Amino acid sequence: MRIHLKTLGCRLNEAELETWSRGFQALGHELTQELNSADLVVVNSCAVTGEAVRKSRKLIRRAQRNNPTAKLVVSGCYASLDPADSSGIDLIVNNRDKDQLVEIVSKQLNLHAMPEMATEPGENSLLARGRQRAFIKVQDGCRYRCTFCVVTLARGEERSRPAAEIINEINLLHTGGVLEVVLTGVHIGGYGSDMGSSLFQLIQTILEKTQIPRIRLGSVEPWDLPENFWSLFENRRLMPHLHLPLQSGADSVLHRMARRCSSTDFQQLVEQARQQLPDFCVTTDIMVGFPGETEDEWQQTLALVEQIGFSHLHIFSYSPRPGTKAAELPGQVNRAVQKERSQALYALGQQLKRVNQQANLGAELPVLIESKANTEGAALWGGYTPNFLRVAVQAPAGLALENQIRQVRLDALSEAGDHILATLL
Repeated sequence: MRIHLKTLGCRLNEAELETWSRGFQALGHELTQELNSADLVVVNSCAVTGEAVRKSRKLIRRAQRNNPTAKLVVSGCYASLDPADSSGIDLIVNNRDKDQLVEIVSKQLNLHAMPEMATEPGENSLLARGRQRAFIKVQDGCRYRCTFCVVTLARGEERSRPAAEIINEINLLHTGGVLEVVLTGVHIGGYGSDMGSSLFQLIQTILEKTQIPRIRLGSVEPWDLPENFWSLFENRRLMPHLHLPLQSGADSVLHRMARRCSSTDFQQLVEQARQQLPDFCVTTDIMVGFPGETEDEWQQTLALVEQIGFSHLHIFSYSPRPGTKAAELPGQVNRAVQKERSQALYALGQQLKRVNQQANLGAELPVLIESKANTEGAALWGGYTPNFLRVAVQAPAGLALENQIRQVRLDALSEAGDHILATLL
């Protein structure tokens, strides 16, 4: 069967989609990027914000409209939170069962195919799709209950994957040509809480039992990192970049959010990382317009963001999610104020991004080459440095660099400021 996979939302959803792609191919099915030609469409939905719910519904309706003859399977947080909204959907797979989605779909929808791919153990669908990076799901669920978060309701309690299973997946991907993996989950800092282990131990094991050149971590809550965590980065295969969600720079807002890290604790954590890792890059999430957010609280957030100097900001406006405590809080901030604050934060984020880029000019760093943009007489190849700087490398026409790690020199900012121009060494 021809199968079209689509996802919205977080890196964990992406990791799950990649796992499903390998599972369907192992059973002999063919993946297709064309929705209209698919026999089966699988949508991994999202519900983290009201906008994510709207996009999930839109994606499902588009699949139904553009290919009404295909079987439609929906999973993810939106489907798990509102399973009653199932008109035109052949099968809903709840989040608690999505690790067995391929098996469930095969059984419930009676899919039949010869396992041709089983004769090609070295083949990997990610590379065939032009991917050099793979997302690895290491756990699901979260024990905490931040007052704004609907994902913990949709994903349930924490469940960690066995380390041996993760190691096998990484080694299989590396054998297939993937050079970088990103460890992801709902709450990866809580890895092992249900099995007597920890994220620290998992990373140690991955470094010991795999040879994949580059390992990144997905979003990690700042309160989950032990004092000796930074020692892991002495192994340069672990990329010096972390996404640490701040959410707000005002302790009063963090308290209403039920976050477990104060602004001072967060700042000290980043300072500690930078002392031990001079090239360390930190990115973050900031929520705009949380219920009751005053102008003074907002100014505290702007001040802390500027003081820390994040290299990238993920900005999103608060939207009330049914079932969360924050939806019942007084002082909901209107959309006009949210928009104004988002624009101010975006401008600050762009300024900080340029400062970080300029600080790295002249550095010589390895880049995983991922994509190519043809220009007259030369080619520009895109990729990321270990500390998460987007670069464009100029190389002679005809030189193939895709999926190679090459040393480059960072020369200048692009005219648009969205990446750094680099020279191949």
